[in-house]
Amino acid sequence: MTAGEAQATFAATLVDEWARAGVRHAVVSPGSRSTPLAVALDADDRIAVHVFLDERSASFCAVGIGRATGVPAVVATTSGTAAAECHAAVLEASHGRVPLLVCTADRPPELQQVGAPQTVDQVGLYGTAVRWAAEPGVPDPVTAATWRSLGARAVAEATGARPGPVHLNLAFRDPLVGEPGSLPPGRDDGAPWHRAWPATSPRRAALEAVTEQLRAPRGVVVAGAGCDPAAVGRLAASTGWPVLADPLSGCRVAGTIGAFDALLRVSAFAEAHRPEVVLRVGALPASRVLAEWLATSGARTVLVDPAAAFLDPERVAAEVLPDPLVTGAYLAKELEGVGDPAWGAAWASAEEAAQAAIDRVLVGREEVTEPAVARFLLASMPDGATLVVSSSMPVRDLEWYGRPRTGVRVLANRGANGIDGVLSTAVGVALATGGPTALLVGDLALLHDSGGLLGLAERGVDLAIVVVDNRGGGIFEFLPQAGALPRERFERLLATPHGVDLPSLVAVHGLAALRVHDADGLGPALTAAVLTPGPLVVVAPTDRSTNVAVHDELHAAVGSAIA
Repeated sequence: MTAGEAQATFAATLVDEWARAGVRHAVVSPGSRSTPLAVALDADDRIAVHVFLDERSASFCAVGIGRATGVPAVVATTSGTAAAECHAAVLEASHGRVPLLVCTADRPPELQQVGAPQTVDQVGLYGTAVRWAAEPGVPDPVTAATWRSLGARAVAEATGARPGPVHLNLAFRDPLVGEPGSLPPGRDDGAPWHRAWPATSPRRAALEAVTEQLRAPRGVVVAGAGCDPAAVGRLAASTGWPVLADPLSGCRVAGTIGAFDALLRVSAFAEAHRPEVVLRVGALPASRVLAEWLATSGARTVLVDPAAAFLDPERVAAEVLPDPLVTGAYLAKELEGVGDPAWGAAWASAEEAAQAAIDRVLVGREEVTEPAVARFLLASMPDGATLVVSSSMPVRDLEWYGRPRTGVRVLANRGANGIDGVLSTAVGVALATGGPTALLVGDLALLHDSGGLLGLAERGVDLAIVVVDNRGGGIFEFLPQAGALPRERFERLLATPHGVDLPSLVAVHGLAALRVHDADGLGPALTAAVLTPGPLVVVAPTDRSTNVAVHDELHAAVGSAIA
């Protein structure tokens, strides 16, 4: 077997193992050194290959696929700085527990540390952000018996009890093109060489102890990203406790508390509705007001997380338990009827009044507002659609003002909470689901990932891109710096107005754009975007100073409604 044939066979074996393990998508950026892997991926019809010029966009597209499906996508890059471009996506996947297979091609040992082009030290490139990393060296037929294990273990490590990124640094030597020979034999039943199973369920003794801690009439369930909606639903029905549901939880349906941020800004309500116990399931929502209220409530707090991770910035959780399904089912049975009906009714009444107040404020304004964009976009999406929402203000506006509803899945990169790669993540979600997808994004986040627009018109995805264009960083207007710094310095250092005409930018990429001029045009534009096949962009200009006033008006209206 020649060197070219050995490398082609090695790459084909990895791809076969990935396909056996359920991998169905690969995102490839062009490059010479990664040729053996790119060709092997493209030759396997079980795996869809998506090509991105920019490695950062490619890796965030793979994050979107993994986030939408729970199955890692392969991102394949050439060597050198191309591999470094994936680092931000690796960090997001690590903190967001998104399975991801990052495969960086590398130069062989004889080209290391001698000034060869596109050669950097890629060993341990992503540090502690990866769940596992391997450096198998230049493929050699002598090691063929290990190839299937390498491919299968990469998927198993990425999808274990704590999902996340895996890094395979794959050295290839010229010639880079060859025909694969016979692959090493795999499992007879078509299964991968290794398979990962979830962590064991919590022991009964621990559940019994936690149940006693939670046995109180005034409890709340806080549902965040990563929870199991069915388990939360059973808990709510059994206990009668209100569910404060983040849109990312999948639990934000009729009967849950969606306006919790606005309600808890009303000091009299927050004080009168302090819980005795808090059951947190999944990640903490974005609301700082909610986090501070929970931290100062004095309530006994129990956290349930799939990997029993300490997702507890305020360090108030008394217990941390794994396996939301098993834990939720047990607690639902043991805590049945524990809640005070008057307690649940008070929260439900406040939620109804808050939602009505939000509607009155937003419908009564003539200009486009950022809370209205988030609220109306969620409401306009068809059942079965997916909404991807950017960090910064979009995810907060959706969390604070999105009315609870069923039928729409909400996803976001809230692992590291950056605005990197948001558009490419949404493209990955749309590619993976094949269904209608929308992205709610700010102007700076869109510009930060404008590389994701490359080739989007030809990708065959139904993706509505709704851009809130406040000509800068709108979230900074809510910070003390907005009043403490001279305006010119604030604008230059923080707000950073960009001066880019966004419809013209997307037109360069062959995409149509609708610009919304007033509140009357917002609803029709959003409806057109989410129902029109293919990619379509809606640009909603807003004013940053006015946006702060709108938020204040909404909070005051909710306060009056529940007084």
